[in-house]
Amino acid sequence: MYAIIEESGSQRKVVTGDVISVDLLNSGQATVGQAITFDKVLVVGEVGGTAKVGAPYVAGASVKGEVVTPDVKGEKLYIQKFQAKKTWQKKTGHRQHYTLVKVTAITA
Repeated sequence: MYAIIEESGSQRKVVTGDVISVDLLNSGQATVGQAITFDKVLVVGEVGGTAKVGAPYVAGASVKGEVVTPDVKGEKLYIQKFQAKKTWQKKTGHRQHYTLVKVTAITA
């Protein structure tokens, strides 16, 4: 069984057992094993079978998960600014913090 959930403005396809990175929960103070519920489920279906599509969300569907790692850094993104025909340029970097969540159950 799979589900497509909406989390932090983006859509993700999840299957039971997947480990996904979500925006930082509780400012990084989440505990390992803490239960998380995603209620904004857009699609629920069987692999190779039929799917139930919500309008916008599937009624009564939810995805349950547990925190694996409360605070992990993503890859470094570089921002470069410059002005053409001048001798000015600036390069900065940023690493976003995430929480790793393991999907434990999908209910339709």
